Amino acid sequence: TRMAGVLFSRQMCQTLVRGIKNVSVARRATSVVQIAGYKNFPVPPTYDDIEIPKERQKLRFLNKVPQYPGSIRPPKMMKRLDLIRGEEEIHRDLLLQQYGIIAKRGGLLRHGHLEMIRMGIARKINPNKMFAIWRVDAPWKPITKKGQGKRMGGGKGPIDHYVTPVKAERVIIEVGGKCSFEEVKPFLTMIAHKLPFPAEVVSHETLVASRLEEERFERENINPYTFKYLIQNNMMGCHNWIRNIDKKYFGKYH
Repeated sequence: TRMAGVLFSRQMCQTLVRGIKNVSVARRATSVVQIAGYKNFPVPPTYDDIEIPKERQKLRFLNKVPQYPGSIRPPKMMKRLDLIRGEEEIHRDLLLQQYGIIAKRGGLLRHGHLEMIRMGIARKINPNKMFAIWRVDAPWKPITKKGQGKRMGGGKGPIDHYVTPVKAERVIIEVGGKCSFEEVKPFLTMIAHKLPFPAEVVSHETLVASRLEEERFERENINPYTFKYLIQNNMMGCHNWIRNIDKKYFGKYH
């Protein structure tokens, strides 16, 4: 017998065929045995202590322009950057003690941002077991703007739009109900990434843990020459070039 240019005797061919048959029989004889393992899954939470409001589960619409009485002219304001500088002292905790979005830096929320939040929550939330509440006010701070090409002077320009000032650590919205953090985190993260300032999705447990970790870091720091120490002691004459806000917050909030 000739195979691929090599001559085989009849005895060798019979041996090869017998080996191939044995291999095929061995393959057919292979069996699969199923083994059932013991699984111990944790009991899911019941959320019996959470009460869902019946009147409104989704975020309400916020007015684009504040409503003034007819006899009052809409007032104008200066920049008032102090409204977005520093740390929020009042609205910094979760009232529902569940989930929410917290600003990590100050900024201004326009009506379009608030509508983005409202529509994003309305599309993703399950009103049968979830609800959401606002933690910021409707736009109230007027922003003036002069027309393009207008000459300088002539007084302050007309009101262009209204914004809501937000400080760092301010809670923007809260989401609660009979749900876990893994259920709400994806769409809350999508909303937080679209805000005009850095924001973070937190739960009550992660918020408390992060603040305790920050306190521990400051308490156990072994380096005596911190930025706060340098400013308080005017090291290298730093008061000549640092900002006034750094003398109060020591470079923590920009």
